[in-house]
Amino acid sequence: MSTSYQVFARKYRPLSFKDILGQDHVVQTLANAIEQNRLAHAYLFVGPRGTGKTSTARILAKALNCEGGPKVDFDPNETICTEIAEGRCLDVLEIDGASNNGVEQVRELRDNVKFAPTSGRYKIYYIDEVHMLSNAAFNALLKTLEEPPDHVKFIFATTEATKILPTIISRCQRFDLRRIPTKIISEQLSKIANEEGINLNPVAATAIAKGADGGMRDAQSMLDQLVAFCGDSIEESDVLEVFGFTGIETITGLGSSIINKDTANALSTVYEQSEAGKELSQLLSDLISHFRSVLVFQVDPSGASKELTNEIISRVESQSQNIQTGKLLELIDHFATVEGRMKWSPNKRLHLEVAVIKAVQILEQTSIDDVIDAIDGVLSGAPLPKKSSSIKKPQSPDLTPELATPEKVTAKVEHSQESSPEQPVREEPERNSIPENIEETKISPEPEKIQEPEETPTDSTPSGEDTWSAVIEHISKVKPLAADSAARGIFYQDDGKQFIVAMSPDESIAEGMITSERIKPVIEKCLTSMLGVRKFKVILKEGISVPEPPPHIAEFEEAVEDPTAENKAIPEVAKKSEKKEKEKESINDIYNDPLIKEALEVFEAVIRED
Repeated sequence: MSTSYQVFARKYRPLSFKDILGQDHVVQTLANAIEQNRLAHAYLFVGPRGTGKTSTARILAKALNCEGGPKVDFDPNETICTEIAEGRCLDVLEIDGASNNGVEQVRELRDNVKFAPTSGRYKIYYIDEVHMLSNAAFNALLKTLEEPPDHVKFIFATTEATKILPTIISRCQRFDLRRIPTKIISEQLSKIANEEGINLNPVAATAIAKGADGGMRDAQSMLDQLVAFCGDSIEESDVLEVFGFTGIETITGLGSSIINKDTANALSTVYEQSEAGKELSQLLSDLISHFRSVLVFQVDPSGASKELTNEIISRVESQSQNIQTGKLLELIDHFATVEGRMKWSPNKRLHLEVAVIKAVQILEQTSIDDVIDAIDGVLSGAPLPKKSSSIKKPQSPDLTPELATPEKVTAKVEHSQESSPEQPVREEPERNSIPENIEETKISPEPEKIQEPEETPTDSTPSGEDTWSAVIEHISKVKPLAADSAARGIFYQDDGKQFIVAMSPDESIAEGMITSERIKPVIEKCLTSMLGVRKFKVILKEGISVPEPPPHIAEFEEAVEDPTAENKAIPEVAKKSEKKEKEKESINDIYNDPLIKEALEVFEAVIRED
């Protein structure tokens, strides 16, 4: 008579600590406790299904009752270890919490704990799904759990720790078992396939691992089912056909279409998956998971290899270079919101299609950071950014890329006067009406190179106050809009690693400006050039008064507040109460100001005369 078949989940169950995968934090803690003889009387293992709670409990029981133990490196083939693995050991009692959840069963357990073990060193009670015990049963167990006999150990396992009384949890050492990474599951499946003589495609192994959702037992059961379906050769298409998953290629293509703003192709993919009978909720969940993989690779490329398989990394690498982190976070947040709506909606396809269109619109929107960078570029004399190709301008043969000259503006105004007699006639501005001081801010055709702060010799390191003043002056050149915010802080401390600036709690907006992703790297680069490698930090502290602005900022603010100053930086439009001649001169100054000209070109704007 042939031996009965044993499924992969049981055949390849971990037998020792070294066989437990993906739970290094649990294994290391238990191993150290055994070696140092610091064993607790009760343990609680918490985690999703298939992550190794029962296997870890049995291995711990083996380590405690093995010959010459407790020890970490025991022989799994010992008699007592074999009995524990097969559930035949009288000293290791496995109890199902769902079917033994009453007070009577707990009272029986309390009466039995006083008896010594028969063959092992400890009598171990393992209660699976302990959260199923009733409150009365938990309360009956409290005293015994708090002060059990020396020969008794309790091990509890649950998938829902929130249902366990806090008084029970406080009496145990809790270990949270995590979902096993996809890469580890995929590698283990390939190892099993090699030992079983199965040709498992690596892409198929990855698809199984993703479908298992972090559960090794689920993945092994799925592999068992696939072997029964397609024999000794398993491809990705077999996995998709049997379990209804969406292929990695499809998810990657959909993500690429969204990032490339190809709405038509993205909607076509949604249509094809819907017609193929795929679950659109799962499709959206897989898409969110894909964008998360892109985010992980974008934030930490070197660390991504620990979590992502080589197949996934090769697909997300190119996409991570075509999207900003901020936009990627917006997409994930957007799709996560839609996922919650789709759960109860009868028309999931409509929700997904609208979500895809909205995602493309999110990518096409100009962020506030881009606008601020454009303004900083104009004020610092940098070349104008190229206009986005996604914005389609109306075609007109009369339009030219150059700004209208004062003569053309005058002509347009005169033409408008003919159709509206009440509108005052604007005189043509003279070419020599440009103030002489404007030449100082005139932007040359080629971008000027911004001078980096010169390195200060190590033997004459400047004081913290002087350093911060130099940083503010540097910011005013490269990021003019942030200079005023920086000037609201004072030097606080420099410990050789961090340069700390203090601000009043009322200056939270200024603090947010100079610690943003745009400004903080500029400050740290400036500090490094003067003091060596430094991290920049801002603290909010009571009693900090706003210091007087540096000279260059004070002059700038004075020029804005006093439009009659001799060397004003920004001409101000004359008030309505001023005389007609002054109004004309001010309008001419506005049209001829190079900064305003560049601003009009950047934002494609016109000056209104309302």
